[in-house]
Amino acid sequence: MNIFKKSTEETPHIVALDIGTEYTKALIARIDGDKLEIIGVGRAHQEVGNMFGGAIADITGVVKNCETALIQAEEQAGIEAKKVVIGIAGEFVKGLTSTIRYKRPQPDRELNATEMELIIEKVQERAAIKAQKQIAFETGNADIEVKLVNSAIVSIHIDGYKVSNPIGFQGRDVAIQIYTAFAPMVHIGALERTATELDLELIAVAAEPFAVARAVLGDNANSTFTAILCDVGGGSTDIAVINDGGVEGTRMFGVAGRSFTKTIANDLSISYNAAEKLKLNIGDPKIKPSVQKTINESVEKTLSVWISGVQLALGEFDAIDHLPNRILLCGGGASLEALVETLRNSDWYKELPFSRKPTVQHINPADVVGVTDATGDITDHTMVTALGLLRVGYDTMNSSEPSDGIRDKLNRILRI
Repeated sequence: MNIFKKSTEETPHIVALDIGTEYTKALIARIDGDKLEIIGVGRAHQEVGNMFGGAIADITGVVKNCETALIQAEEQAGIEAKKVVIGIAGEFVKGLTSTIRYKRPQPDRELNATEMELIIEKVQERAAIKAQKQIAFETGNADIEVKLVNSAIVSIHIDGYKVSNPIGFQGRDVAIQIYTAFAPMVHIGALERTATELDLELIAVAAEPFAVARAVLGDNANSTFTAILCDVGGGSTDIAVINDGGVEGTRMFGVAGRSFTKTIANDLSISYNAAEKLKLNIGDPKIKPSVQKTINESVEKTLSVWISGVQLALGEFDAIDHLPNRILLCGGGASLEALVETLRNSDWYKELPFSRKPTVQHINPADVVGVTDATGDITDHTMVTALGLLRVGYDTMNSSEPSDGIRDKLNRILRI
C-alpha cells in the first residue's frame, strides 16, 4: 500500500534527479505560480562501477540508488510526484552556440512566430550536424546518433539592433544566436530506461551546465548576468559561459573529483574508498605527516591536469573578445579547498582573454532564482545542479501548456 499522497493538477509537483558519478540526488518541489518550493530531499551514494565519465554505465545499479534517494525525498515530502527532469553530463554532451543570418524578403513586414520558427529550425539543424560530426570524431563512430536536449536563445539582432523579443519588429537582416545541447542517443536511452524503471514520467533531459545556468539566470529577458559557471562533479567538470544573460556555450571534460581520489589511491597503494576518506579529511592532524605529504603531492599532480582542462575548455570560446571575470563554482568536487585556492591564487588565467584576474566563489542555494527550500537540508553549493534541474523542469512544464502568448510559442519551439 502506497503511504504517500499523489501529486494532483491542483497542487502540481516536480522531481529533479541529479544522477552524479559520486551521488544521486533527488528533490521534490511544489509548484506555486512561478515559484518552486522544495519539500523533499534525498541522496544516495553511487557504487564505483555505476557511472563512467558522468554517464550511466550500470542501469540496474543506478536505478537502485535513485530509488533510495527518491524514497528519502518522498518520505520527507509526504507525497509521490511523477513528473521528473534528469540531468545529463559527460564529455560527449556537446553544447554549441550557433549563429544564423537571415535576409528577410519583405523587410517592411512585421516578424511573426511562424517566421521565427523557420529561422530557429535552421539553426538547430546546422547545430545538430556539427555536434554529430564532433562526437563521431571523438568516439571514432561515424554512425553515432545524437539528440537535442536543450535549446535557448542567446541573442537576437535585427539590422544590427539587439532585441529581447523579435516579434513585431520590421527589418531585413536577422541575426540569431541559439545555444543548443546535444547528447548521444545511447546516453539519453539509459536515462529514459531509468525513468521507466522508477515509474516516473520523464518530461525533460537537461545538460547539467545548462541547468546550472538556468539556476542563476532567472526569467529576466534583459538580464546582464555575466559569469563562468564551473560544476565540478565526480566524473566530469562542466563549464558554461554566460554573457549578458545568454548561454554562450558549454564544455565538459573528464577530470573531476574521482580523478583526485584515484591518484591518491595509486600513489599510496590503497583502496579507492580509503583514498576518498583521506581526500575528504585533508589536513586532519591524525593523518601521518608522510601520508599527508603524499596526499598533497597527489592532489597537486591532479590539479595540474584539471587546470589544463579548464584552460583548454575556456580557450575554445574563441568567438568571445573577453571571458567573464567572475567564476562561480558548484558540485561536490568544488569542495576541495586546494582546487579553489589554485583558481584564486595561481596565474593559470594569463594566457586566456581575461581583462583582469577573475574572482572565484561558490554558488549559494540562495543565489538560485525562483526556488526556495522548506526542508532546511539544502545548505551549500553541492545541490545547485539539482536546483537548476528543477528550473528546467518548470520551464518545460510551463512551455507545454496551451497558450496564445508569443513568448510561450517560442519556448515550445526551443523545447526549453
